[in-house]
Amino acid sequence: MTARPTTIRELRDSGWESRSVKEEIRTNAISRIASGQPLFTGVVGYDDTVLPQVENALLAGHDIIFLGERGQAKTRVIRSLTGLLDEWMPIVAGSEINDDPYRPVSKHAIDLVAEHGDDTPIAWVHRDNRYGEKLATPDTSIADLIGEVDPIKVAEGRYLSDELTLHYGLVPRTNRGIFAVNELPDLAERIQVGLLNVLEERDIQVRGYQIRLPLDLLLVASANPEDYTNRGRMITPLKDRFGSQIRTHYPLEVETELVIMEQESRSWPARRLGGHPDGPSVDVKVPSYLGEVIATVSHLARSSSHVNQRSGVSVRMSVTNLEAVAANALRRGLRAGETSAVARVDDLDAMAASSGGKIEIESLDDSGGGAVFDHLVRGAVLTVYKERVAPETTRAVVQAFEEGAVADTGEDVPSAQLAALVDSVPALRVPVEALTEGDQSVPAVAAAVAFVLEGLHLSKRLNKDTSAGGWAHRSTYRAR
Repeated sequence: MTARPTTIRELRDSGWESRSVKEEIRTNAISRIASGQPLFTGVVGYDDTVLPQVENALLAGHDIIFLGERGQAKTRVIRSLTGLLDEWMPIVAGSEINDDPYRPVSKHAIDLVAEHGDDTPIAWVHRDNRYGEKLATPDTSIADLIGEVDPIKVAEGRYLSDELTLHYGLVPRTNRGIFAVNELPDLAERIQVGLLNVLEERDIQVRGYQIRLPLDLLLVASANPEDYTNRGRMITPLKDRFGSQIRTHYPLEVETELVIMEQESRSWPARRLGGHPDGPSVDVKVPSYLGEVIATVSHLARSSSHVNQRSGVSVRMSVTNLEAVAANALRRGLRAGETSAVARVDDLDAMAASSGGKIEIESLDDSGGGAVFDHLVRGAVLTVYKERVAPETTRAVVQAFEEGAVADTGEDVPSAQLAALVDSVPALRVPVEALTEGDQSVPAVAAAVAFVLEGLHLSKRLNKDTSAGGWAHRSTYRAR
């Protein structure tokens, strides 16, 4: 900071040139695109769909509105835009609205420059502080966004006609930066009208004053494509003023959803969980095939006629389901006194709680909702089973059960008991080794055995009897 210019004269001598925020973003975007660097980090699944549209909008200098259901990374994309700003930006020292030292617009900055000229002190603002965001709520006021008279300043002796009595709102305070409005339709329509000048004339007007402050900012907003909550709507003139409207979407492939789950979840793929450092702890792992099941549940829900598609099925459901399954495996491991736990198909029951608030099932009664979700889980298990287990590797397993083999699974069944089935039913070894992918630990083998047995049941090749016992459900697999 000490090496940067501290006055307008030093700034001019350094060769710094003023430019609009959209030109600044455009120039930095051009540099990244030309060098092959990504414009955003942490945004997965949009490389061929959403991000090219965002690049076009930024290169065109457009204000942007993102349309998409919940959990589609709209806010993450918006907040990532700050990475395209210059790291540091000079302002007139003490300015509340980031006045350009060469072109001040507030009375404070204009008076300061008039008094000191090229000796006017300047300050430097980091790009992280050039971003403003407002979650739209019905009680948001014009004063929040644009500004209002500050009664404290009036009480100090200033006249109402004095511009210095103004308290600037969030929009002018983000001058020469990026301002975002999340869930824009939630703003009352009369408040939305207050944004019209910002988008078109690029200025604000505060009531009771003959004042216009020309602003320099990029305005970005997010909204749901359909008003499924009946909270409000976006007025047509405001829609018209956004240069680009970009539609987001959920992950198109299960593989993409898995990458997002790995990125966002605190429990993937392995984590040492427990209480006090000196207390018990368990190494928990969610095998890849079970991760695919969790992701597939969300994908099946997004195409199910029993799920409200206007509400959407957020990727957050996949992430929290993964965490819930890992937590259930941890609980099971602690109860069994094991130091290592691998999530099993039995742990998928924990997803009922983590999915409850993230999926809207259209059913005539509460029991129907549970049945629909169970159907989605079974469908996901069967889908992944067919993809990961070759049919020819299980024929001998079915034959062994037809000859009298019986297997018990459940939360209260120790891993060693399940893994021992590979010795009593040797035909299980081939499909189990394909699932464990080299991990021959007892918990990993036990989890693979449970998955193969459940897959055979859902494929109608084995019977399954389930009964509740103690703190866990017990399932018994036998020949049909």
